[in-house]
Amino acid sequence: MRSGFIGVIGKANAGKSTLINVLVGEKISIVSPKPQTTRDAVLGILTREDYQLVFVDTPGIYRSRTYLTDLMMKTTETAAKGVDLIMFVHDGHAGVDESDVALMKKYLALGIPMIVAYTKTDIMPRENIPADVKKLYDAGIECDVFPVSARKGTNVKKLIAALAARMPEGDKVIAEDIVSDKSEKFMLGEIMREKILLKFDKEVPHGVAVVINSFTRGENGVYDVNLDIVCEKPSHKAILIGKRGAAIKEASSFARKDMEKFLGGKVFLTTYVKVKEDWRDRPGLVKDYGYEPKKD
Repeated sequence: MRSGFIGVIGKANAGKSTLINVLVGEKISIVSPKPQTTRDAVLGILTREDYQLVFVDTPGIYRSRTYLTDLMMKTTETAAKGVDLIMFVHDGHAGVDESDVALMKKYLALGIPMIVAYTKTDIMPRENIPADVKKLYDAGIECDVFPVSARKGTNVKKLIAALAARMPEGDKVIAEDIVSDKSEKFMLGEIMREKILLKFDKEVPHGVAVVINSFTRGENGVYDVNLDIVCEKPSHKAILIGKRGAAIKEASSFARKDMEKFLGGKVFLTTYVKVKEDWRDRPGLVKDYGYEPKKD
């Protein structure tokens, strides 16, 4: 039996959460084409007869501009230091530049074994792959590179086998029927935030937090979810609500359907939009909204 922790590191939008969801076979992390989608380290667990892989999905490497994004980067740094293996997820479609090499070298310098998952191979010319891999090796990135497509499933089984082979021998570290360490309440908030990220453009989604006020299940089996969508500016509130409430109704409808799929039952969803100006730069509010500083 082999088991261990795998830190999933990479730039924002590299495809980390999408890849973990495919590897684990469950929706563990929300996905959108925007940076700052993942704000906290989320565990995804893949357990098989002879191995257990515990993935630590971290916030994407992102230039810090607020207290919250600074906290996100600290979460990534902390997660990278306490794992058995680092899986550096690189967006192959974006090519390879000096900043990519520098970031990989930074994590290699920790002395923790590392592999590179070179993603999005389904949307790029195949001839670019060997050229990029050679570029990495020539730059001193001396670790195995696995070209994969999470969307197509290309080389996913090969990647899993490689990850399992690199885990230390030992018993399972987490009960085998668990696929994530996050609560249902946490995931409901993330589902709502995902729909906002997908529907709204530019700066609005990044200034949004979702707070679950209540989450109960009635005797009839229907889940009652009451939540606040917190934004930073009155103008953002107007955009989120939309004309006659059309925008928030649409986002809430999509969220409710995914919540029902996640919970396996009917959901009655109530949403409110509130303004807390510059909450991402207010440590007290950041903590209140569930983003706790991580201890080393």
